[in-house]
Amino acid sequence: MNAYLSLKKNTTKQIKKISHLHVFVLPTAFAVVIFIAYTLYLSLRAFIQLETVSPLSFPIPSPADYPMLTEKISPPISAEAAIVMDAQSQVIIYSKNPQLRFSPASTTKLMTALTGFQYFHPSDILEIKAANVEPVIVGFLQGQRVRFIDLLYGMLVPSGNDAALAISQNYPGGEDAFITQMNKNALLFHLVNTHYGDPIGLTDDETYTTVIDLARLTSIALANSQIRQIVGTKYTSISTVDGTVFPLKSTNILLGEDGVMGVKTGYTEGAREVLVSSVVRGSHTFIIIVMRSDDRFADTETLIHDVVDHVNFVSIRF
Repeated sequence: MNAYLSLKKNTTKQIKKISHLHVFVLPTAFAVVIFIAYTLYLSLRAFIQLETVSPLSFPIPSPADYPMLTEKISPPISAEAAIVMDAQSQVIIYSKNPQLRFSPASTTKLMTALTGFQYFHPSDILEIKAANVEPVIVGFLQGQRVRFIDLLYGMLVPSGNDAALAISQNYPGGEDAFITQMNKNALLFHLVNTHYGDPIGLTDDETYTTVIDLARLTSIALANSQIRQIVGTKYTSISTVDGTVFPLKSTNILLGEDGVMGVKTGYTEGAREVLVSSVVRGSHTFIIIVMRSDDRFADTETLIHDVVDHVNFVSIRF
């Protein structure tokens, strides 16, 4: 009997110890599990955000009808490199020396516009820090203040170098930081044969691209509705904050003719004549580029009539 009572007392003590242990251990273990799960959730959420958020979005082509030429064509053009690309499908319809690198001259300003849009809002006020940037200028004076959107018009319509320089010099870190960001964007856009040495397009030795890369850049630029509107503008005027008015005229004489809706001219002695064009036929937009041309406008008209006007679209359904 004594042995039974002693065993019962010991058993009761052990049960109380286990009960006290459960009171302490189980909530603690539960709290640890909750903490680990929450930490994993935060890490997963950060990873998802890192993978899905891009500093500069660009268009991903949706499925489209496939463009095909009705016959093999060898258009007589003076340009050393050229390309015709369907903007919707990103299919290259015609190309000449597509991988050769040449200076893009002032078509560089398409990247300048996109890079500026990464930081500036259209209504932001920028200061003209340097004036009389030869050879092509809007005519801004040092110290004048201009809205970013008006600088874009000044840069892309008459190809004002002073406007392009003002955008880069007002960027955080100045012109050098801006050029660095331009080259980062070239990598982001998979422009593997492109490099920028300045925001204007004057440094032929340091700034180069190919017609393929320039066509890709153009499709990205045209996805921005404000850029698309600006490069399609033939005549307009802008003003500084103090009210000084500057009339603007496009350097693209083909603009508004034969379906040409833009985009940008370029010229230096090293680059020779360069022209980036967007041409609309029905519901389709074509990007045409000629580089190192003797007559960029004549070459582009030839590509419109000999290539674009002979394209048929085949519907592909899976």
